[in-house]
This record gives sequence, C-alpha cells and structure tokens, in this order.
Amino acid sequence: MKFVTAIIKPFKFTEVKEALAEAGILGLTVTEVSGYGRQKGQSEVYRGAEYTSSMLPKLKLEMAVPDAIEAKVLEVVRQAANNQEIGDGKIFVFELSDAVRIRTGERGELAL
Repeated sequence: MKFVTAIIKPFKFTEVKEALAEAGILGLTVTEVSGYGRQKGQSEVYRGAEYTSSMLPKLKLEMAVPDAIEAKVLEVVRQAANNQEIGDGKIFVFELSDAVRIRTGERGELAL
C-alpha cells in the first residue's frame, strides 16, 4: 500500500476530487495548509499598502491506495491539478505498512 500526499492550489480542489472519484478513489483527507516553494510567496495590496506574504494558501490531500493503482492516482492528480504555472504543487508517495479499519478490525488493503 502507498500513502499519497498531494499539495495543490485551492481552486483546483474540485477538479482533483472529481477526477479521483472517476478513478475510483473515494477516501480522501483534506487539510488547509500554507507554505512556499520556488515562487517564494506573493505580493499583495491591503488597504493601499503593499506587503509580501512568504506563505501561500494550499490544500494538502492525503489518501491511502493499493499498490496496483498508485501510478493511476499519481497521474490523475497530476493532470487535474496542473495549471502550467509555478506553484501548482507536489505529490509525495510513502510506503504504508498497515491500515486498520476501526469499526471491523480489517487490516491492510481490506481496510482501505
């Protein structure tokens, strides 16, 4: 099993969520986060004064997936979140050693 974490722009969330649902991924955890990468933040004007924010709003999507569909999930997220701009995001993949469904006690891929 794999644990996939994707950091995306907030306005791309609906597209990514719908694309994942079409691909058969129904379980998803979403967290509002902020951070920066190569774009180093952004300049904004507030009440006539310009200020620079080094932290940009992003969404962190997390999902546990079977090994067999890892590549499909990565491609679906990459295509749906792609805006051809700096700051479109990143996808990280981690090995997931186990999962347990609390209600039934099922383990491994059965718990997904």
